Amino acid sequence: MKVAVGLGDGLEQRTRRILRDETILVLALSLGASGVSALISFIGSVTKPGGLKDQAATLNASAAPGRPWLDLAWQLFGIATALVPVALVAHFLLREGRSLRTLGFDRTRPWPDLGRGAAVAAMIGSTGIAFYLAARGLGFNLTVVPEALPGVWWKFPVLILSAVQNAVLEEVIVVGYLLRRLGQLGWAPGTVLVASAVLRGSYHLYQGIGGFLGNMVMGVVFVWLYRRWGRVGPLVVAHSLLDIGAFVGYALLAGKVGWLPTA
Repeated sequence: MKVAVGLGDGLEQRTRRILRDETILVLALSLGASGVSALISFIGSVTKPGGLKDQAATLNASAAPGRPWLDLAWQLFGIATALVPVALVAHFLLREGRSLRTLGFDRTRPWPDLGRGAAVAAMIGSTGIAFYLAARGLGFNLTVVPEALPGVWWKFPVLILSAVQNAVLEEVIVVGYLLRRLGQLGWAPGTVLVASAVLRGSYHLYQGIGGFLGNMVMGVVFVWLYRRWGRVGPLVVAHSLLDIGAFVGYALLAGKVGWLPTA
């Protein structure tokens, strides 16, 4: 009996170690690395002469100025490779007899996901804009430039694809996958919520303190909604709509309305 218990304990420790290492690797290849990069960028911004609001953080920039077809190739390459960690998560879930459906990322409930996601986007969108403008006005945030692509035919399709890519990557990993793995590792629900929210805030730190705090709050809301609904689908929809609104809205309004800061 003692031998059996010992073997069971050893197997459990090995499984926990594998899950821990797997989680670290997924984050190191995706949003964990983005968090470190954003921190370095933030340090550079706060140590640079002048205020944060006088500096700009550009999101969707041209990768090959003056060469639209090469630029398009780079844009699509970046979007596709950014989703590789999601494929890795799907692979790890498959190894334990699960799939992305376990996280609620599938097409089994399209209309409820769309409806809930649209409602969440409407709730967060206006609040997020007001918070950004206030944070920038107080000097806590850089001027965020959501897009700086050339005015070519593929501009808006690429912006929409970029928005969807961001949503899928962040919600699948930072909410669905991270909550599942940390729960399996025995983390308390409150600690898991904080970890997910801080991670979300960390990779937005390149925008400034406002970007960090605002996205942390969004992270808390999204974790609460995921636990309530058991699906990342609505969160992907909400995040996609928020980013589409930011990217496409900026492209259409920049320089035409006085309340929207530009670089």
